[in-house]
Amino acid sequence: MVKAAFLLLGLSSSIVISGCTPKVEVALSEKPIVINLNINIKHEINVKADREINELFNDKEVF
Repeated sequence: MVKAAFLLLGLSSSIVISGCTPKVEVALSEKPIVINLNINIKHEINVKADREINELFNDKEVF
């Protein structure tokens, strides 16, 4: 009798808990999504090296 009461209590509590779960809906918008990207990328690299620096790079003992 006690087992049946616990079983009934467990089933009824699971039914009540499952009724309280949140509902998630994904709805589409009526208007389309518009993304405007105006990107202008300018990249400039200037490298200047003196003769002394070039000689240091060529020296194997430095590195």
